[in-house]
Amino acid sequence: MSRPNLKDFRRIVVKVGSSLLIDSAAGEVRETWLEALAADLAKLHAGRRDILVVSSGSIALGRARLKLPRGPLKLEESQAAAAVGQIALARIWAKVLAHHKIDAGQILVTLQDTEERRRYLNARSTIAKLLEWRTIPVINENDTVATNEIRYGDNDRLAARVATMASADLLILLSDIDGLYTAPPNINPKAKLIPVVESVTADIEAMAGVAASELSRGGMTTKIEAAKIATTAGTHMLIANGKIEHPLQAVADGGRCTWFLTPANPVTARKRWIAGSLEPRGTLTIDAGAVAALRAGKSLLPAGVIRVDGQFARGDAVIVRGPDTHEIGRGLVAYDAENAELIKGRSSSDAAQILGISGRAEMIHRDDLVIGTIPTA
Repeated sequence: MSRPNLKDFRRIVVKVGSSLLIDSAAGEVRETWLEALAADLAKLHAGRRDILVVSSGSIALGRARLKLPRGPLKLEESQAAAAVGQIALARIWAKVLAHHKIDAGQILVTLQDTEERRRYLNARSTIAKLLEWRTIPVINENDTVATNEIRYGDNDRLAARVATMASADLLILLSDIDGLYTAPPNINPKAKLIPVVESVTADIEAMAGVAASELSRGGMTTKIEAAKIATTAGTHMLIANGKIEHPLQAVADGGRCTWFLTPANPVTARKRWIAGSLEPRGTLTIDAGAVAALRAGKSLLPAGVIRVDGQFARGDAVIVRGPDTHEIGRGLVAYDAENAELIKGRSSSDAAQILGISGRAEMIHRDDLVIGTIPTA
């Protein structure tokens, strides 16, 4: 199968590891390299693409700023170093993107933010708004509060979760290797680069090696796991050499890399997840006007809801039924059952006055709504 082209994608997540961003000897950012990467990002951004960055480096930067000794850090030492490093990391990204008249937005997440639906929806909404404003969100694991039990530990899998959360159609992992090889190339000089992986099989997983540098928390194993997460959710992924200047331009020019392909797309995969993988916690019955609006691709507004049944929290899956009680679809509700009951049948402006807060205008946003049947394959 032929490899795709970067110009074919509309929303791209780029993961940058510590070993690329930080000069391990000096403990400082590789500024020339980062400026070249920022130019690549700006070029994609100028093509009306949505760009997100998942950036490591906060602990390494904090460690250098605090002049901490080499060697393993205790959990509380890593958290404190991250607190210092996060400020430096955000400042650096803001500076290099500002050169291209692009604003950067910082988002810090934990494992729970991508696994617990309410937090997931909050993070997804924040990302969507930042992209609407044409900023580039810079995302990192919140190492200042994440414990060993609730953290990813590597940004490859975090980047895959962010890509699925943002409905990105491409995830790029910039690495210190230019792709997946048939065997670890530092051990086997005869190892060959695999340019395209159509599906992640047991044989593909067996090709993974170990971490290539002391700053990298993951190795090829975590990248393969990231590929499984991404491609299952309808996101293509590629691994490319990030050590060179202008690494994204190199990919666009046909440079060496490994593409992991998916037969799905982010929207279909997400809708399939909503329709078939989540247990509904309640039911919203809507009027005929709302049924017509939903079938025309609109969101469900409080005004169209005539009945609320069940005990559900914000972010739970609910069934949507028409006035004849036939199921219209399913979606992730933006209000808990108690508040949904209070604002049913009311305009969005009335709902804000009733609840005393300016919440979301939609009861279920169209991106979180499945109408009819989503194919299972």
